[in-house]
Amino acid sequence: MVESNYDILGILEGSTEKEIRDAFRRLALQYHSDRGGENEQFIKIKQAYEDLKIGKKYPETDFEKIKNSRVYSDDSESDVRRKNQILGQELSKEMQTAQEWAAALNRANSTGTRLFGSKTLGEIELERKANGALSIKGNFMAGGLSYDGSIIMQGNITSPSWTKEFQTNIKLTNGDFKFVNPLDNKYKIENGARLIAENGNVVVGNIFGRKFRVEDPEGRVGIFQIQEHRTHISAPKGKIIAENVVNTVRLDADTIVVLNVEDDVVLSAREILFYGGKLTYDSIIELKEGGSIRFFETFSIQGLSGDAIIKLENGKKIRLFDLKTKKIKDLADEFVPNKEQYAKDATMVGHGFTITYEMLDNLSKKPNKKQKNGWTSKFSFRKNNHSQ
Repeated sequence: MVESNYDILGILEGSTEKEIRDAFRRLALQYHSDRGGENEQFIKIKQAYEDLKIGKKYPETDFEKIKNSRVYSDDSESDVRRKNQILGQELSKEMQTAQEWAAALNRANSTGTRLFGSKTLGEIELERKANGALSIKGNFMAGGLSYDGSIIMQGNITSPSWTKEFQTNIKLTNGDFKFVNPLDNKYKIENGARLIAENGNVVVGNIFGRKFRVEDPEGRVGIFQIQEHRTHISAPKGKIIAENVVNTVRLDADTIVVLNVEDDVVLSAREILFYGGKLTYDSIIELKEGGSIRFFETFSIQGLSGDAIIKLENGKKIRLFDLKTKKIKDLADEFVPNKEQYAKDATMVGHGFTITYEMLDNLSKKPNKKQKNGWTSKFSFRKNNHSQ
């Protein structure tokens, strides 16, 4: 018969947290090497105590110990990939258990705290608070978690780079997702993780995706393929507030507030607000009908990359190259109905400027006689230059 962690500590199954803790302390005093005890037995007792804290009834088998070891004796790519596959599988199972545990507390409207993972896999602490919010402390590295309520997190979010099978996928059916002081703590979301707040807002720090080269699967020398792990954040009815968004990322929301955007980023929203000075490298803005893009600093325009594109909901595409420097200001002057109020508002936010959906939509329309001396005539905007 396999000895359980309860047996190792000499207590009955179902013992309380206090009884488990007291048993560990008693045995630790007896078997600790500093008191003349057996070191191997002390390690066994300590592991049993750690296991019971996270609800694990039986100790790891020898096979499980090998699986969960972070280091392989063989450094070959196939061994590393197999090791990562095992880690991803184990972490995904842990997060499935975490999801069920949090949902049960939600249904009972109860509070509770529990550790998931292990010293080997990496520990993560979940706490269901009295207000219904779920607190997460630790790095979320693989697997899915769905929760009907707000999530407050202290830690980073990443996703396995070797496979999408165990991709990190966090979903809130109601409530906001927030990092705790993300700028001060430098928390980030990266490597193809997915986060969706179906009926709430998302407040995070830096967001990164990933692109990398892999050798040709057919073994052709000098031939590579590009694989991408696009990090995707979505708040379809709310706001996404982020700092720097870099390298293969997609954000979908009603409103997006962001500092800088660089290198293959897609922003899709009704309202987009830029507080920094960069929008560069093949980035795309998908603007919804009736929406606007607001730059809060005059220097923002200097960071607009000519190859960035604005896509309107009606299918039209406009290159930012055609909206830079004087052209973008004349575009605003032409269509803002109350220039005095617009100038006042712009001054209040750092001499910035706003581009509306209507302005952009009119770029590809033929000018009438009243417009012949306006921006359309002056800068020779033509339909075939702005629709791709």
